[in-house]
Amino acid sequence: MIARRILLAGAALPLLARPSLGQGRFPNRPVRFLIPWAPGGTLDGFMRIQAEIFQQEFGQPLIIENRPGARGTLAAIQLTTQARPDGYTVAHHHLSVIRHPFLTRRPSWDPVNDFTYIMQQTGFVFGHVVLPSSGWNTLGDMWNAARARPGQLSYGTSGIATSNHLAQEDLCERENAPMLHVPFRGTSENITALLGKQIDVIANSNAWQGAVESGQLKLLAVWTRDRLRAFPDVPTLLDLGYGMSVTSPYGIAGPKGMDPEIVEFLHQAFKRMQFSDQIQAYMARNDLPDEYLGPADYLAFARERAVYEERMVKRLNLSID
Repeated sequence: MIARRILLAGAALPLLARPSLGQGRFPNRPVRFLIPWAPGGTLDGFMRIQAEIFQQEFGQPLIIENRPGARGTLAAIQLTTQARPDGYTVAHHHLSVIRHPFLTRRPSWDPVNDFTYIMQQTGFVFGHVVLPSSGWNTLGDMWNAARARPGQLSYGTSGIATSNHLAQEDLCERENAPMLHVPFRGTSENITALLGKQIDVIANSNAWQGAVESGQLKLLAVWTRDRLRAFPDVPTLLDLGYGMSVTSPYGIAGPKGMDPEIVEFLHQAFKRMQFSDQIQAYMARNDLPDEYLGPADYLAFARERAVYEERMVKRLNLSID
């Protein structure tokens, strides 16, 4: 039934004019999509549905390759060092890629000029998640425990200098409640560690939703602008007076120098898939925010965000050297 719905969703998309290049019409072979996180999260599911629709519409696989590790930069490394700008290798692009050059004295890429910005899609749904046995019913309870044991309570993220790491450190500073940061490769590993009582808190994206719904874990707060439809009683950081929301918007990028015709083709293909009934239902089910931007606006966002990231890295004195 799921496969049939995906087929129908793909068939419902009007045909796009496919670029005609020297090697024939694009795409005439599989397209690789690099995801710099471990499999199993919300983003992974989001892209795998699109991969099925892509193959149904264009007759070529969109091959999902997970490349976890290195603070979510392995896909960017592939784009800037090995991938050809022919449209057959694209990647999930996120704020850590824009931030990374400012964390080292010897940056490997320019966050704006060394990528082709194709389309911004959505963002992460972050939250604070704990074990029910912690006895914490509110975020305030967690902060009180952290202040009572400075630096002893631990929280997991998807890596050092990721958006959620920076946000959690910001919150710890505001609350005068230092905690120990334990980086992992993705939220799925955070969940395993929390269930095994190896960490005390998850401060990461919402692969935890199923475990929260089943009662294995407890959600104390979410970081989106609005409360989640799945958890209407859980407050946002805005509700709690922090004046901040964190979704770390992400999208699709390729190597620099891509043919503008291929960029626009991929933009229109992913846009049509994102606004298909199948993907919209997935986004609603997982409370994913709409952060869509086309190529020009996405590039403009990256340029502005690079200025902000450089300023924040300097202010927090962050370095990976």
